[in-house]
Amino acid sequence: MKKNSYISFVFITLFSLSMQAQSKKWTLEECVTYAIQNNISIKQSELDSKTALIDKKGAIGNFLPSLNANASHSWNIGLNQDITTGLLQNQTTQFTSAGANVGVDIYKGLQNQNALRRANLSIVAAKYQLLKMQEDIALNVANAFLQVLFNKENLKVQKQQLAINEKQYTRSEELVKAGSIPRGDLLDIKATVALNNQNVIAADNALLISKLSLSQLLQLNDFENFDVVDDTDIRDENNIMAQTPNAIYDKALEGRTELKIAKTNLEIAQKDLEIAKGAFQPTLRGFYNFNSRVAYSDRIIGVIPNTLNPTSTVGFVEGTNQNVLSNNFSPVLGNPPPFFDQFSDNKGQSFGIQLSVPIFNGFSARNNVERSKVNLERFKIAVEQQDLDLQRNVFTAFTDAKGALNAYESAVVALEARQGAYDYAKEKYDVGLMNSFDFNQSQTLLTNAQSEIIRTKYDYIFKIKILEFYFGIPLIKY
Repeated sequence: MKKNSYISFVFITLFSLSMQAQSKKWTLEECVTYAIQNNISIKQSELDSKTALIDKKGAIGNFLPSLNANASHSWNIGLNQDITTGLLQNQTTQFTSAGANVGVDIYKGLQNQNALRRANLSIVAAKYQLLKMQEDIALNVANAFLQVLFNKENLKVQKQQLAINEKQYTRSEELVKAGSIPRGDLLDIKATVALNNQNVIAADNALLISKLSLSQLLQLNDFENFDVVDDTDIRDENNIMAQTPNAIYDKALEGRTELKIAKTNLEIAQKDLEIAKGAFQPTLRGFYNFNSRVAYSDRIIGVIPNTLNPTSTVGFVEGTNQNVLSNNFSPVLGNPPPFFDQFSDNKGQSFGIQLSVPIFNGFSARNNVERSKVNLERFKIAVEQQDLDLQRNVFTAFTDAKGALNAYESAVVALEARQGAYDYAKEKYDVGLMNSFDFNQSQTLLTNAQSEIIRTKYDYIFKIKILEFYFGIPLIKY
């Protein structure tokens, strides 16, 4: 009995956890956080930041000495000079050589220093690019999130309207049987119900597509079970509309990421110009070289008398013409000296400094400087353009938000009026004082007013979020 109770408890627990997982509803903050952690574009931008760090390591490495080693071993096969006899003969000889060299820049026109400063600026620019990508993703997610909410409310409106019309159809059937209204009115309402069914299907498809779009931004696969919280309250919790456009613009100048990116790129262009100018200056480099070699040929370690030809004539005595004889000796060959002994005995070293003065290099240095100047001017213009764009965007966003608020307030008034007109039309229709066509017109106007209030509400909410972005209020803290 206890075992069955335990199994039942486990089953109920697992089933409840499964249902809870399927019924989870995402908040806007959860959506933005998840998208920033999983979005492919952000992952690519993070790789750019890592590349910038690698470039900095390379810039630091320019200050360090360069150390290179080399070694070779060769076989000479064929007709070679015998180093013991000086004669040419067919033989195989082997040689090993090894060496190392060290070099360090003493002065290079400050190019290494400027390259390091440029690398640091590139890291800053990469961080700004990553932040800008996060901000763009957050805005896109907020827009998609609000689109889901809009479609959910719109679906509710369409379903409510369908339910009302289905009840009205049932009521009309009774009125037709009682002879209160003509049968043609019943057919009109039947057509209206069919149209409402189409609207419900269209609204349901729009909701599914909006969920798909949001889940793709979040890199989720199970979009069919994906849902968001029904947070439909309209509010300006940061009271952003109390700010003036100039105040929002001044705040945006301090913190907008796109302006920081433009200014950082300008600083990078200035460093590129300084690096290019450094090519006109002399360079001074210190060096140290070490090398040695090893031979594997036999060597002469002594001599012995030549028994086959003990003497040889080397000259004559003047006056007597007497032969001058010399003893003939044959060399005694031995193995080559040990490897490390040769390596130590044959080593050589050299060190010094090398000065290089640029005189003429096919205009390459001059062209690089001119190209850097043009690039610098381009980024100066980009900063000015970004400033103008920011000002225009802020004032446009403020005007759009104000217009969206007015549109929403007007939609609220219109909905109240349409609701009153519909209630009055329904009363007249129920007592037979209004035909079905006019009643359907009143109903259609009410549905349109309900849809318009939903559209203007979420349009206003999104425009408020854009204004908050410019004012430096993020959706979440990264």
